[in-house]
Amino acid sequence: MSNTHETPVATGLAERMPGWLFPRLSGLHIVALFIALLLTGLLLIPVAQVIFVAFQNPATGALTLQNFVDFFGTSLFRESFWNSFYVSAMSVVVATAIALPLAYITTRFHFSGSILIQSLGFIPLIMPPFVGAVAMQLIFGRNGTVNLLLGERFGINIPFMEGLNGVILVQSIHYFPFILINLSASLRNIDRSMEEAAQNLGSSGMRLFRKIVFPLAMPGYVAGAALVFIKVFDDLGTPLLLNVNNMLAPQAYLRISGVGISDPMGYVISVILVAFSILSLWASFLVMRGKDYATVQKGGGGMAKRDLKPAEKVAAYGVVIFILLVVLSPHIGLALLSFGTIWSFAPLPDAYTLQNYVTMWAGSKTFIVNTVLYAGIAATLDVILGTAIAYIVIRTKIFGRKGLDYLATAALAVPGVVLGIGYLRTFHAIDVPLIGKPLASWWVIIAMALMIRRLPYALRACMAALQQVSLALEEAAESLGATKRRTIQKVVVPLMTGGILAGFVTSFATAAVELSATIMLVSSNNDAPLAYGIYLFMQTPSGRGAGAALGIVAVIVVAIGTIASQIIIERDKKLKASGDVQ
Repeated sequence: MSNTHETPVATGLAERMPGWLFPRLSGLHIVALFIALLLTGLLLIPVAQVIFVAFQNPATGALTLQNFVDFFGTSLFRESFWNSFYVSAMSVVVATAIALPLAYITTRFHFSGSILIQSLGFIPLIMPPFVGAVAMQLIFGRNGTVNLLLGERFGINIPFMEGLNGVILVQSIHYFPFILINLSASLRNIDRSMEEAAQNLGSSGMRLFRKIVFPLAMPGYVAGAALVFIKVFDDLGTPLLLNVNNMLAPQAYLRISGVGISDPMGYVISVILVAFSILSLWASFLVMRGKDYATVQKGGGGMAKRDLKPAEKVAAYGVVIFILLVVLSPHIGLALLSFGTIWSFAPLPDAYTLQNYVTMWAGSKTFIVNTVLYAGIAATLDVILGTAIAYIVIRTKIFGRKGLDYLATAALAVPGVVLGIGYLRTFHAIDVPLIGKPLASWWVIIAMALMIRRLPYALRACMAALQQVSLALEEAAESLGATKRRTIQKVVVPLMTGGILAGFVTSFATAAVELSATIMLVSSNNDAPLAYGIYLFMQTPSGRGAGAALGIVAVIVVAIGTIASQIIIERDKKLKASGDVQ
């Protein structure tokens, strides 16, 4: 069936266009062009501005490499560069040490509670890392719970949270689920026959794991490790809250906010951040290239599970419980801090109260209202754009449609601090009519930044939903005389409702706790969202209780969003499955 019906407006516009320039301009062509222009203006141009200024002589405007020479010629910047690389690499190592035992134990053995353990292992993702950073200081810091107990019992003090160690610990605990999720999936898909063949040849224990099991699970591990590296390298909030400024992302923020928008070093650092994000993805591709991880049997069969001996079971449960206590410590600490009165030089707060929540509510109504507004606008635009892009990519033959997909997804490779700096540079000279302030200082730009940052999440959800909608249903509607526009409105979108709603919830929940981009764009506290409010509260010891209470609100928002999106997705799958059966 033909799918080239055009709306009356689009048809009229096409008739007025030169035939050689727009030989076939349909409504979908106009939508694709509009989205391309929007993404160009809100993503490509700001990032291009950052790159251009990084290579520009601030005095003459000529292109030069001198800014990069100055960067690597400054000891602070060299130190920040190596610190960022070191923290990212060590976070991958520590995250691996946390994720690998959980993934292997729950997939390799008959282990009671494996589903619960995997679920608890994913919980750290619902807490933004900067939110739990202060709580982890109170637990693992020099005078925190663990070191006070160690000092009392054994007379030792371990620098868990000193300098870069603190950033590594916080980031590892927050991002290790990326490795856990991907590695667990790979372990479940390993071809059982390969493991059995190795065992028949005498391989067992750690040798079997090192030579057969882990190499076969490498695709999942590398995918998770690359995500951890990129996320840690780009993160801004955690180093700032831990007062670790000798890293790249904090230096970019401090140079632009302190020295000024014309300072070239902030842009040089931004280019390096983007380059490393891309290089990390490229390196992960190179590791996998030329290697065969295919399974022989359908689904791989999964690893052969075995029962644990009593001593092994005790040891396994001990390891799992210890890891879960460590990874859930930020949530425990944040909850204690939010209800605590004074928590200083003591293993636990001196007393408990609800006053922190009263203070939080009185001082953060504006933050919460702003967050609902900004995240709501961002999520709504995300699902609209995501639905449109998904339809154009999957259902049409429009030239450049794949490029539209790549452009929308490219936001994943752009750190939030880089996008914020790009917006400041691009929009600071554009005045908003009737508002009397530059576009870069208007609250709408915060919503636009959140929209661009979370668009890839909504797009993936919408694409997954559209792929489950049969093309035959559209063809049937068109055969009955429906236009393409009416078919999309009355048939396609209703059938995509589950995926669209899941994309909205995911975008909303994650946009609500975004700090890296918003911290660059907040011009006054009246325009600040929830994440920025937490950052302000945490700057003073007296405000940490209220900040923790606001952090609990943030965690609840993300948790509800995560659970709701999963429920929506599963319910949608069941409805589609029952429809297929009928």
